[in-house]
Amino acid sequence: MAGAVAACVHCGFCLAACPTYKVLGEEMDSPRGRIVLMRDVLQGMLTPQDAAPYIDRCLGCLGCVTACPSGVAYGELLTAYRAHVEPARQRPWMARATRWLVRQTLPYPARFRLAAQLGRLAMPFKQLLPGSLSAMLGLLPADLPPPGPRLPAVQPAIGPRRARVALLTGCVQQVLAPEINRATLRLLAAQGVEVIVPRGQGCCGALGMHTGDLAGARALAERNLSAFPQDVDAIISNAAGCGSAMKEYPLLFRGTPLEAEGCAFARKVKDISEFLDDLGPARPFQPLPQPLTAAYHDACHLGHAQGIWGAPRRLLSAIPNLKLVEIPEGDLCCGSAGSYNIEHPDIADQLGQRKARHILATGAQAVVTGNIGCLVQIRAHLRRAGQPLPVMHTVELIARALPA
Repeated sequence: MAGAVAACVHCGFCLAACPTYKVLGEEMDSPRGRIVLMRDVLQGMLTPQDAAPYIDRCLGCLGCVTACPSGVAYGELLTAYRAHVEPARQRPWMARATRWLVRQTLPYPARFRLAAQLGRLAMPFKQLLPGSLSAMLGLLPADLPPPGPRLPAVQPAIGPRRARVALLTGCVQQVLAPEINRATLRLLAAQGVEVIVPRGQGCCGALGMHTGDLAGARALAERNLSAFPQDVDAIISNAAGCGSAMKEYPLLFRGTPLEAEGCAFARKVKDISEFLDDLGPARPFQPLPQPLTAAYHDACHLGHAQGIWGAPRRLLSAIPNLKLVEIPEGDLCCGSAGSYNIEHPDIADQLGQRKARHILATGAQAVVTGNIGCLVQIRAHLRRAGQPLPVMHTVELIARALPA
């Protein structure tokens, strides 16, 4: 942590890239302000409780990392700091209950589906619930999609096999948008890729990593280290937050007996757009039935965290009859950020409204993104704005252009 703190020269380039600084305008709600606070806590000049309101309000979007000319590893600093101070944190009972509920449901699809179904029943009483619980209900879709058939353990390649991969199926995504995984399998198979869907896999651990639950994150990650085969060309993620978390397994297991295994695993991880862009198309995409103008939204943990900006745009631009448009402030967080829009609904709502306004200003007919959290957040805020445009995952749109 000390190295990351020392690298910051407080130049201020991060301010314009920080969503909370844009919304709140406070120095301590900026990356350089938070770095000072973390330094003071580590040096014993402040207590964790003194710094907590400002550190907690950080989305972890890593927009500051892209903007930083000094190469400050802010993401690693934030993850390590939260893990360091979380055991001693004192939180109000409602915050503790919300965190417990989130950790016990979101990483487990069956539990989350049950919670979502109960949430639908509680919708008429939404205004009577505390802010965080009300925020959870506000993000649920009007209708919960049926789970559909179980994904096959192996999806064969169509035609000559060009690659063999393993797929992370995700947690929340399986419940709120199961069609994303099905489109992923169709798309990969059509490109000559055999897909393994490991039966023993589970949550990637992102939620624990971002909320300071180091032990919980490691336990979930260890399960994946055991479940995923290493004799594959890549481990595919179709959720930016999950892919980013799995690429951080070297940090998660640093100094433990599993560090080397975590590094080997992370080297295999590829976002679906990154993998397909590197592989190249087996055959040209077909035109969409009707011309479509779509706004592409950069998920923070795809762009800022993984540095993947061009791959999804190149894939989408190869589809005839599809016009891509850029969103003003496109690299600014939409306010989803894992469980942030549950724990800090006021700030998340301001960012969601801002993102919805910018999307609508493009005149697009649809929105495309590469992360389930962004998809849910943007869809909710477009609905609240009275403009419920279709919001889809990148692979869903590409799958529409597959040859019959």
